[in-house]
Amino acid sequence: MKIQNEVKISFPSRSSNEGFARLAVSSFFTQLDPTVDEIADIKTAVSEAVTNAIVHGYPDRLGTVQLHLKILEDRTAYIKIRDNGCGIPDVPKAMEPLYTTAPDEDRAGLGFSVMESFMDKLKVLSRPGKGTTVILQKKIGERGKNG
Repeated sequence: MKIQNEVKISFPSRSSNEGFARLAVSSFFTQLDPTVDEIADIKTAVSEAVTNAIVHGYPDRLGTVQLHLKILEDRTAYIKIRDNGCGIPDVPKAMEPLYTTAPDEDRAGLGFSVMESFMDKLKVLSRPGKGTTVILQKKIGERGKNG
């Protein structure tokens, strides 16, 4: 699929940067003229993925979170969130609703379920000790020229 536009952003895994990631992603994809619901879906999924990278990827140290955003020729918003943290030993288990590795931190274990419900595609790649990559995709509907 041909790329129409793309940007790469990286930032420290501080919880204060989750809001920055949401804003950066929503700003980038506004060029597709998404509906309020479409951009809210993207922001929610990105919030979950970035929070997971910060909280679970780097539980005891500061690291880097990378965003790679693309607009594909078919109006698909492509979002890759990557960390080089501790990784996930069992991705299918981690994707189960209510599963969490941080039950003492008041975590609901719904991050991947939320991402999946708001996006058209979700892919999670991870290797223990090497980090995790979350790929999200959402097709943005075409707006008519008359509104």
